[in-house]
Amino acid sequence: MRHLLVLGAGTAGTSCANRARKRLPADTWKITVVDADDVHMYQPGFLFLPFGIYSPAEIARPRKKFLRQGVDFIVGSVETVVPSQCEVKLASGVTLPYDYLVIATGTSPRPDQTPGMLGEEWRQSIHEFYSYDGAVALRDRLREWDGGRLVVHIVEMPIKCPVAPLEFAFLADSFFRQRGMRDRVELSFVTPLSGAFTKPISSELLGSMLDERKILLEPDFAIERIDAAPNRLVSYDEREVDFDLLVTVPLNMGADFVARAGLGDELNYVRVDPHTLQSSHYDNIFAIGDAAATPASKAGSVAHFAVDDLLDNMTAHMAGEPLPASFDGHANCYVEVGDGRAMLIDFNYEAEPLPGKYPIPKLGPFSLLRETRVNHWGKLAFRWMYWNMLLPGRRIPLPEHMSMAGKTLPEARKQEM
Repeated sequence: MRHLLVLGAGTAGTSCANRARKRLPADTWKITVVDADDVHMYQPGFLFLPFGIYSPAEIARPRKKFLRQGVDFIVGSVETVVPSQCEVKLASGVTLPYDYLVIATGTSPRPDQTPGMLGEEWRQSIHEFYSYDGAVALRDRLREWDGGRLVVHIVEMPIKCPVAPLEFAFLADSFFRQRGMRDRVELSFVTPLSGAFTKPISSELLGSMLDERKILLEPDFAIERIDAAPNRLVSYDEREVDFDLLVTVPLNMGADFVARAGLGDELNYVRVDPHTLQSSHYDNIFAIGDAAATPASKAGSVAHFAVDDLLDNMTAHMAGEPLPASFDGHANCYVEVGDGRAMLIDFNYEAEPLPGKYPIPKLGPFSLLRETRVNHWGKLAFRWMYWNMLLPGRRIPLPEHMSMAGKTLPEARKQEM
């Protein structure tokens, strides 16, 4: 009996294990998934918790519930991987052998990496929403906050769901307007990027949307530390941004065991070929989703679009054949903008987000780089698709590789070329 071991039972790991179970013969392949707990969080819901749009009960389910019959599940923390022996050692002392290993342990916020972030103001005037506990604490703080300087801040890229900080800023603007206190709130968006987003066309559009909502953009801000009393962000070039309430996105990092095993980069993301998702060092190790060191967006859609390419390559390697599939970094993300409207962006390693329709060219029903109510409904409907289709490994009728059909280059950009 051969053994496929998957580390991580989040979006990427669960989908990968379930689809692998359909492909690999049960009489010759054992599949095991390992995670530190049995609580699967719908992480896109963290954005909505602080504003009371979702309740905690709507975003948590048991991990084991979504794993197919024939997939074993072990609750345990990974201590390290020993690739030379094809073994994974758990903190409990248990050793798990493998023939093939998929690392899908995601990325996590690390507030400990920024001086001053975890001081006495943590969860008082300094908050984050990239964890369940953080989102709930921020919800409670927003309910009682009576105004002042609110700063939405990103420490460094890459981060999980790179549009989420912008979404938070837009939703905060809407939230305070609905409460009749927007005139008492000074909103700022502080980012290490040179603009509102990473891609030129969408960055320009999103930057104009910040302007329309009177949200100050502070670009190219490389934070050195956070000072308390008075509360302020301090950059390496000695700029300062004061705040009364800080909603920060801490440095995101991969799992510590990746570093201990010598498989990762400086942020503990697994070094892989960005197209095959095979480890740069060991040919029977693959990584998927946020855990992989690729230039793709760290978003759930990327994991979904990448699963079949990874499995095509892994099963070809098992058969001693050349790796056939080439993942293109396809990602699409809804961008919630408040007041029941959202945008949609669709891009990959090479192509930036462009206007158009998705998924059917010229028909949609979703609009790219446009604020619509249909996009907002699509974002809300995705939660059902996530629990009932994406995690169980059922086919979602969306193209895995990005298509340029139906997309148009803005006239201003055409004239620049």
